[in-house]
This record gives sequence, structure tokens and C-alpha cells, in this order.
Amino acid sequence: MATSLLLLASVLVLSNVAVHSAFAPDLIVSMAKILLDNYCSPEKLTGMQEAIDAASSNTEILSIPDPDTLASVLTGGVQSTISDTRLVISHEPNYVPAVAPALPPLPPDQLIGVLQSSIKLEVLEGNIGYLRIDHIIGEELADKIGTLLLELVWNKILPTSALIFDLRYTGSGDLSGIPYIVSYFTDAEPLIHIDSVYDRPTNTTTEMWSMPTLLGERYGTKKPLVILTSANTKGIAEDVAYCLKNLKRATIVGEKTAGGSVKIEKIKVGDTDFYVTVPSAMSVNPITGKSWEVAGVMPDVEINAEDALAAAINIINLRAEVPAILEATGALVADNYAFENVGADVAEKLAATSGDYNLISSKVELETKLSADLMTLSGDKCLKTTHNIPALPPMNPSPEMFIELIKVSFHTDLFENNIGYLRFDMFGDFEEVQAIAQIIVEHVWNKVVNTDALIVDLRNNVGGPTTAIAGFCSYFFDADKQVLLDKLYDRPSGTTTELWSLSELTGARYGTKKSLIILTSGATAGAAEEFVYIMKKHGRAMIVGETTNGASHPPETFRVGESEVFLSIPTTHSDTTQGPAWEGAGVAPHIPVPADAALDTAKGILNKHFAGAKK
Repeated sequence: MATSLLLLASVLVLSNVAVHSAFAPDLIVSMAKILLDNYCSPEKLTGMQEAIDAASSNTEILSIPDPDTLASVLTGGVQSTISDTRLVISHEPNYVPAVAPALPPLPPDQLIGVLQSSIKLEVLEGNIGYLRIDHIIGEELADKIGTLLLELVWNKILPTSALIFDLRYTGSGDLSGIPYIVSYFTDAEPLIHIDSVYDRPTNTTTEMWSMPTLLGERYGTKKPLVILTSANTKGIAEDVAYCLKNLKRATIVGEKTAGGSVKIEKIKVGDTDFYVTVPSAMSVNPITGKSWEVAGVMPDVEINAEDALAAAINIINLRAEVPAILEATGALVADNYAFENVGADVAEKLAATSGDYNLISSKVELETKLSADLMTLSGDKCLKTTHNIPALPPMNPSPEMFIELIKVSFHTDLFENNIGYLRFDMFGDFEEVQAIAQIIVEHVWNKVVNTDALIVDLRNNVGGPTTAIAGFCSYFFDADKQVLLDKLYDRPSGTTTELWSLSELTGARYGTKKSLIILTSGATAGAAEEFVYIMKKHGRAMIVGETTNGASHPPETFRVGESEVFLSIPTTHSDTTQGPAWEGAGVAPHIPVPADAALDTAKGILNKHFAGAKK
């Protein structure tokens, strides 16, 4: 790997530069040794020692006469070979090593001024705390000025209901500040393994744990914490953000961070003016087993840094609404869900899950999670959040338009042995169907009513209103006897309605004598399932295909309190006195076959029947 680095540099310059040695032969060897001894990921340097030995006699790259050009070429080679942009080789004749600024012995009033100028603190509307720190101090310095920090900063933050911690401008800090900061947002017990930092020069790993005792009170684990980041968030600030994110204690809002390091050293190359900037330590998170270094910390909510504060405020305001939304949701389900005992159980369990909503960042996330919880707790895929879609204005189509619509909505066919076929993919409302019943009879029903057997294909029928169910069922029963098709229990009103076959119909009945097969699939849902359930329960049809969807009677839409969240709640269920109804479970076929084989199976059954009848 290191050999390829040297070859790369040689290729870049040999065609344009005369070969003569401008620098000491051991320059590259010394640089490579600095990497070998100090780079935080030694596994990436496999073969470096062999390359150093080979480079001892390699003077080609040293023929570059300009030291800045040489440094640039070497930097490009190292970064592309090791895939780490933090590695930099520079030529700096006037470089003066940076010294961490020490806090001068200032009188209290001046010290207060220094702290107030370096830390921005504000309590925003809604009792939201805002804290911006551009340099993360270490534990030692924090201990020295802790009393003042407590008085001027922390005690003003503690009473807030939520905190926005702004690290968008934080590019420096002390390693020991990581557990110090993180601990204020955790509990005293149990201690938490926050981070592990591997130091390459000493070949040691230091584990960082939350601190059991702190100066002042903790902010705790319950109140919302949002951390703002930008592309300029670097080093220790990235570590703090990554730790709190993976502890699921904070939501990161803003841009992906810089991808720096917990420790960067600039090491002089022998007696030259060349320096190697090298990350000499590496953070490995104990939860993810990965590091934020190089890659940066990805925000939970990615947004331009300048918009991050407003987004954070919106997130916190949304979370403040969550307890009331959950409480109102539970009450609506308990009072309206079709199965009373299930509704009460869902409401109780939903209240116990409120802590799981602490990291919700948007209304979409809230609705998605709430839907998933409601469906899991109830076992009903129809109990979920929905959108409050206003009803479409009534249409007044012409008879010609009705005819064309019916032709598209219904499909009929006539197979051998006078077997009829009828397919439609949605049920309509009774009032609407009644108004066009004569048209449906003329253009659809009359094509199949005189067949000797009928296949009704509901494999793609997704449901619709159940108000027309009684009418459709009635075509397959005789007029001289009314049949109690089903009993429907309405939870909000606590009433039971009996569903009877109709004595009067538009057009001729199919009656009870001729064979009827209904095709189903896992997509057959809602009103279609109610029809299948009734026909199977009364022994009027053979069901062929797959178990139906297990949906529900058409649910009703409820607004959750004063929020903009809406619930779809099934409020009606079929009679369960004689056993489980179809809601949630679906209707099992008499003859289970894959949906795409159901039609051929049905035709085969009927053809065999007619063949036997002719003998």
C-alpha cells in the first residue's frame, strides 16, 4: 500500500521534472515512520515497513525542487491510498505549535464576562432552552470554573422543558469533556459505557463511562434534547453528538458533520520544515462498534444548518403535543373500536408506550409509529392513522356516462357448459347503486343471470361500502323466504342491526338452485369479505382461492383532539355469537389454491359437475 503511494507520486512528477535530489534521501522514510508510529488505524498501513526499507534507496520523488509541491504531491498520494483526508503533509518554515489557551487569573467580574461572551444562552418561547458552546472544555477546566458555570449557565437551563444544544460552530474541544457533557443527559445509575478511544502512540484504549457524580443537577433522560450540527461541527463535538444519538438520548438536526478526529497531531519531520498532520487516536462507539471519524455524524433530520434551529423548535413543539395525542387516541379507540374489550386493552397498552415517542421528529413519523402501534396492539390492520380527505362533490353523469363507467367496472364472460363469469373490484353505496340498478341489470346482470352456474370473481375486490351487501346477496336467494344474512354490532351507539335479504329486487334473481363459486385472494377485503362471509355461512357458495385479507367493515374517521392527526377506526363488526367473524382473520376458502389458479380450478370443478350430470 505504501509502495503504491510512492509510485503514485513518482508518476505525477517524473515526466515534468529533471531528476536531481533536492531533499535529504531519508525524508520520505521519516514521514512514513511517523505514520507507522502514530496513525490511529494501523491496519490500513499493512506493508508500510517494507515500503520504508525499499524507499531508503528511492530518490526519484525527492527530485521535486519545490517543497510545497512535494508536500502537496505526497498529501494526495497518502490520502488516496489510505482513504483519509485528515492526513496532510505540509511545508511550514514559520510554523509555531499551537498552545491550548489557559484561563488567565481574572477577577470574578471579568471571568463572568469571558464566559458570557463564549457561551450563548437563551430561553425561547415555550420554555425551550437554547445553549450554544463553540469550544468544549475539559473536566479539569470545568472543575475550576464549575461554580460559575452552574450559576451563569446550567441553573438557567435546568428549569426548561426541552433543550436545543447548538454545536454548529463547535470545532474544538477537550477529550475529557465528552463524558462530562454526556453525563448531564443520563441518569446517575447505572453507569453507561459512552465511548472507547484508541491511542496509537501508546497503543492503549481508554473506555469512557458516564460519571456517577456531577456538579449540580442532571438534565435527565426525559426532557427532549435536540443537537444542531453543521459541516463545521468537528472533533470532540462530533463525538458528543454521536454518543447522545446512539444512546437514543438526542435527535441530531442539521448537516452531516465534518468527520474529524478526537485527536489530531502535527508532527515535525526530523530537522526539516515538513510536518505530518495525523489523527493519532480513534473513537469507537460501544453501541455501533463504529466510528464517526472521516464519515462524520449523519443527522436524524437532515436540513441546511441555517434552518436547523427553526426545525428543532418545530420538533420540540410536536413532541409536546404527543402525550395529549396518545391520550386522546386511546380514548377514541376505547369508545369506538368495534370490539370493546380489544379497544380497552389497546388504550391501556398505548399509554404505556408513550416513552417510545421521545425521538419523534415529524408528523409523518408520529403517524407512522402510531399506526404501527395501533395495528400491533389490536391485531387489526384497519386500525391506523389516516388523512382527513374531504368527500368528493356529487357527480351528475349522463346515462351514457353511467353505461361506459359500468362497462369498465364490471367484466362478464360466458364459458363452456353455460358457465357465467362476473368480476367487479369494488362495492358501491346502496343509494348510488339503487339509482343505476336498472342500467347495471341491462348491461351486466342480464349477461350472466340465465347461466347454469356462475363464478363471481372477487380476487381484486378491495371492498367499499357495505350498504349494498344485502341487495347483492339477495340475488342468490329466493324471493319467497327472507333470510337473516348477518347481525352488525355498532360500537359507538351500542346497537345491533339485523341484515335481511330483500324481498324486491331490480331484475331477475339467480336463486338458490344453481351453482355459485366465489374466487378470493389475500387482496379481497372489506365489503367483499362480508359478502363472502355471508355466502359461506349460509352454505350458498363454494369459496375457491386464498384466505381473504381480514380487513374490516368500512372504518370511520376521527380527529384526535385538536391536533391534525386523524384515526381510521373500524366501528362495526359482524355477529360473533356463533363463532369468530371475518374481521382480522379473513374468510378461509373451501378449496385453497393460489389466487392465480382459482379461476381454472373453479372452471374445472363446474365442468366436471356438468360432465357427470350428462352421464
